[in-house]
Amino acid sequence: MAHGGWQTKQEPITKVNVTPIIDVALVLVIILLVTAPMLSVADLPVNLPQAKTREAEDERNVSVTLAQDGALAVDNDRVAPEALTQVLMQHLAQPGNHDALVVVRADSQVPYGRLRQVLDQARAAGAARLAIATKQKTDGQP
Repeated sequence: MAHGGWQTKQEPITKVNVTPIIDVALVLVIILLVTAPMLSVADLPVNLPQAKTREAEDERNVSVTLAQDGALAVDNDRVAPEALTQVLMQHLAQPGNHDALVVVRADSQVPYGRLRQVLDQARAAGAARLAIATKQKTDGQP
């Protein structure tokens, strides 16, 4: 008998502590939620033109990026200019995308004629709804 009759018996810990697992899982979910919107846009460098309103970017859409050097991308995938119509047709044919908004992200230095060609190709691919992405213009800036 140890210490005045008190006998302490250590029981082995048999339960799993799930708190650290839940903490890590929640952090991963938060990281996923923050990075998911960035994954649907190609990494072509584009300087968007400015406009007073920009409303169409939050709904379900297909992003077409037109860089200053003429490079094209649909969502994450780079596309040859002559294949744009076919690739857009495939994207719009996917379930749930038949009425998707096609957002064209064109560099502000791209000639208007080239932007019009991209819009015509999107229309030919069956895009019923088109939008041009812009940066939000503040009143103090030109």
